[in-house]
Amino acid sequence: MRAILLAPGPVARAVGFGAPKREERWMLAQPRDVRRSYVAAVVDRPEDPNAQERWMLMQTDEVRLSYVEDVLARDPASPPELAWMLRQSRKVRTSYVREVLDI
Repeated sequence: MRAILLAPGPVARAVGFGAPKREERWMLAQPRDVRRSYVAAVVDRPEDPNAQERWMLMQTDEVRLSYVEDVLARDPASPPELAWMLRQSRKVRTSYVREVLDI
């Protein structure tokens, strides 16, 4: 999966069309720099149980909000607090990461 995430955009998007999970399709449709940062912050840190959540919370508005719209909003089982937190200001998200995830 690491190689696919680091692949050029057309390759990642092509693989994404066949991905079984909406979250995987979303990730593979992201620009290469976003996928590269995910690899560095999440894939390469398997010992950190909060890496994925921390990474998402620190993304740009564009990335976070596209995840909310393309993944969370289309999953009726998704807890509403996930979308709520991803819509918060950078100050609130940074505080949450510092005071909850980094403890």
